Amino acid sequence: MGKATAGDGTRESPWQLTTPGGKAAYEAFRDPTLDPPVLVVRAGKTELRYRLQAIDDLHAMLKRAGDWVALGGADEQKRAAEGTVEAWGRSAANPVRGWYGLKKGLRGRFAVYVPPVLETLGLAEVEDNPRNNRMRAV
Repeated sequence: MGKATAGDGTRESPWQLTTPGGKAAYEAFRDPTLDPPVLVVRAGKTELRYRLQAIDDLHAMLKRAGDWVALGGADEQKRAAEGTVEAWGRSAANPVRGWYGLKKGLRGRFAVYVPPVLETLGLAEVEDNPRNNRMRAV
């Protein structure tokens, strides 16, 4: 389901989330003090950082799509399937003209960690199937 079980999205009180399909727990919070402002994701001992504007940009893309969009989560080193949230999160056609992920080597998995944040904020619905999940704007 992806909805946060606790937290308010701050460093002091991060959202406690699960990836689509419920396979892994992680925490996320906004840090607007960094340049650029970031969405910090902590999955185990790994910290990933995505541009904070990804939340609004992804919501706008989903609204334009008007229907379900496949997630297609993939590591940075793997190619993202065309037409997926993951492909959009690294496309030269998105608003930042490339990767929303900021840490080289850890820029992928955008479609794994960012969609549950949008769901928590009430901006999107995310499927919670074992695999091949999709999302749409609400």
